[in-house]
Amino acid sequence: MIILLIIILLVVAFIVIYNRLVVKRMRVENGWAQIDVQLKRRYDLIPNLVETVKGYAAHEKEVLTKVTEMRSRAMGATSPKEAAEANNMLTATLKSLFAVVENYPQLKANENFMRLQEELTATENKIAFARQFYNDVVMDYNATIQKFPQTVIASLFNFKSREFFEAPAEEKKAVKVKF
Repeated sequence: MIILLIIILLVVAFIVIYNRLVVKRMRVENGWAQIDVQLKRRYDLIPNLVETVKGYAAHEKEVLTKVTEMRSRAMGATSPKEAAEANNMLTATLKSLFAVVENYPQLKANENFMRLQEELTATENKIAFARQFYNDVVMDYNATIQKFPQTVIASLFNFKSREFFEAPAEEKKAVKVKF
């Protein structure tokens, strides 16, 4: 009777641990999907932004071409690491686009451009929040699959560690403010 009770408790513990691991894995996948949704929104805004700038800054073709190329590269990324690298390059390219815009006062005052810039800024904030959420759930998931006894069940059912979405080294440096 005691042996049967121990077996039942072990089976219940096994089921509870397995289900907890599944839920955490699903949170990680949901976190990645949320980043993907915001990146898609960003990718959809960029062509409109580029077209608006084109009308004012036709001779800035190199910057506009680079923005388009970086957008395509980012859209083709398949892993969190690839996506992070590609989107960080896209962010840098967008910064150079906004630097070009500084030379066109009429463009900065254009209502369509202002609306697109605001949308892009809001999207960048949402991407940052989605990255933070994703990294939080990845940390929780990775920690869970490394703890005993979850690690035994995780290895039996092929639960693998996930990559964090990391910022590039240049974004980790302190910003210098000069007057």
